[in-house]
Amino acid sequence: LNKPEWYLTQVLMWIGNHSKFLDEKIQPILDKAGSSVNAGLEFSRALVMLILEKLAADIPCLLYDDTLFCHLVDEVLLFERELYSVHGYLSSFPSCMHILSEESCFQRWLTVEKKFALQKMDSMLSSEAAWISQYKDITDVDEMKVPDCAETFMTLLLVITDRYKNLPTASRKLQFLGLQKELVDDFRIRLTQVMKEETRASLGFRYCAILNAVNYIATVLADWADNV
Repeated sequence: LNKPEWYLTQVLMWIGNHSKFLDEKIQPILDKAGSSVNAGLEFSRALVMLILEKLAADIPCLLYDDTLFCHLVDEVLLFERELYSVHGYLSSFPSCMHILSEESCFQRWLTVEKKFALQKMDSMLSSEAAWISQYKDITDVDEMKVPDCAETFMTLLLVITDRYKNLPTASRKLQFLGLQKELVDDFRIRLTQVMKEETRASLGFRYCAILNAVNYIATVLADWADNV
């Protein structure tokens, strides 16, 4: 259960190792017979169906172990990325995202994603470098003087988007968007709490860093507004 990468990598290897044989030996036979079947894609689809069976059997066994469940989701997302980008798998075919979209699994994914995002926010705001710009010495890069915590937070949101963007239904994507909105609001509250501690020094370093953070986040969210 703790090594889903073993069978996921094995399937990718099988697909890669057989592609030349399927293209050069099997596909001409199908073409000659007037069939519209793509040998390589059908081979991939059959192997993916085996993975779906395996996932359906494994997921209930690790649903409540955060570490194992997170590892499985991470490995499945990596597998899906390579399957589509390297091996040309079709989005209309069955995929692992359909398994991750099933109710009990999906709700668990959302819960775990939120838990780890909040932990990340705790660590980024308690870091000694939280209010310092990592580009502070490079003036042409650092016009907005973005503190490290704001940049790390927006990267966190971007990573979450990247993880859920291939979900098969809009309703599931919207649930993840809801999580991101919760995280933005949570971050706003945290900034407000820090700001209240700094009101006596409103021209101080940290107070200015908070204003820069808010400006940066608002600007990036406005840039993302066109991303359906």
